[in-house]
Amino acid sequence: MSRPALALSARVERWPIAGSFVISRGVKSEAVVVVAELSRGDHCGRGECVPYARYGETVADVAEAIRAMATQLARGLDRTGLQSAMPPGAARNALDCAFWDLEAKCAGRHVHELLGQGPPKPLITAYTISLGTPQEMAQRAARASGLPLLKIKLGAAGDPARIAAVRHAAPRARLIVDANEGWTPDDLEQNLAACAAAGVTLVEQPLPADRDQALTRAARPIAVCADESAHARSSLPGLVGKYDAVNIKLDKAGGLTEALAMAEEAERLGLTLMVGCMVATSLAMAPALLLAQRAAVADVDGPLLLACDRPDGLRYEGSLVHPPARALWG
Repeated sequence: MSRPALALSARVERWPIAGSFVISRGVKSEAVVVVAELSRGDHCGRGECVPYARYGETVADVAEAIRAMATQLARGLDRTGLQSAMPPGAARNALDCAFWDLEAKCAGRHVHELLGQGPPKPLITAYTISLGTPQEMAQRAARASGLPLLKIKLGAAGDPARIAAVRHAAPRARLIVDANEGWTPDDLEQNLAACAAAGVTLVEQPLPADRDQALTRAARPIAVCADESAHARSSLPGLVGKYDAVNIKLDKAGGLTEALAMAEEAERLGLTLMVGCMVATSLAMAPALLLAQRAAVADVDGPLLLACDRPDGLRYEGSLVHPPARALWG
């Protein structure tokens, strides 16, 4: 008896952000996500992605790229074949994660079991303080000062004053910084020194990806992590000598399958692992939590920045995030 055919659907969802989210490239007031669903018989697997204009992605194009796979999927394309049928990026991420969810449901098992891993454990996630004036950021940091790990968005003139103000407002929190390509080779060492003076332990993507060669010549008093300079596995060898760590995001890698392989290769190259996220719902965070089990830094606070999350969302207790319920994913 043959298996039921694989059916595909995709939809765009909009999730308001609580207040606004500001980085060096602009302001967001909502998270616009694309959800892919793969159905076989009575089982349905879901995956969520966030199209990112920084990489030339639009919501319409990503949704259409997912829908365009319907014919190949109906003809038997599986998750393994998907890796070569689509390029890395948000569209493949949604489909790859939907495949994992569907495979787990059809097998009556959890994704971590399919991977041969033990049950995922609760993790400490960074909580993000978005870009603003030193006074605004200090106020936000003071409200979050009881959390153990804060991620501070920088990337504009006056960053030394911002990070000093944040440290004064949150004297006990561990701080990491994300400059979102907002620094230049001219101000790099000054900003890194200011971060070191504030006790920052890691700085993400200080320079534009096409100007990051300057990192090989600069004094680096703290660890520097690649984000926009890192995509799928093919990008990793070029990071060696410039970066100490790599931020793996499923939307960049093109899904959990590639992200897991990317993590193994990064570790082989001596790069420390960080697992990051876009601003999205718990459905996007759930697969990343499996990858984050092996990371030095987990940054999966996307749902905490939303005005509301989807039903059966991840459970957060302060900065502690718990593994997903089966009703959500995996």
